[in-house]
Amino acid sequence: MHQPDDRPADQVFTALADPTRRRLLDQLSAQGPLSATDLATGYPVSRQAVVKHLGALSAAGLLRSERHGREVLYGVVPERLDEATAWLADVGARWDHRLRALADHLRDDPDPGAGTS
Repeated sequence: MHQPDDRPADQVFTALADPTRRRLLDQLSAQGPLSATDLATGYPVSRQAVVKHLGALSAAGLLRSERHGREVLYGVVPERLDEATAWLADVGARWDHRLRALADHLRDDPDPGAGTS
């Protein structure tokens, strides 16, 4: 049995469980590297709270940071989403297989209630 955060995908999903972090990641992926100061202007939280969220995303490997003078710019590491994406695709494929099997079963037995009273 897996413990929390024992796989890289777990770290990604834990980081992305917070809606503010998802929004930050989305904004950074759309706009490119930005500083915490630039990002904080669009959020109803303090710059320090944004930095904390950026730290959680960075700890999960979803962001890279680079110092430019006094500023730190954060950018997305898209490859880090690969394991999480693969896990989601695997789960989706298993459900697709189960649903096809159910559809096949129902097609082979069009009246499953026949013979019951």
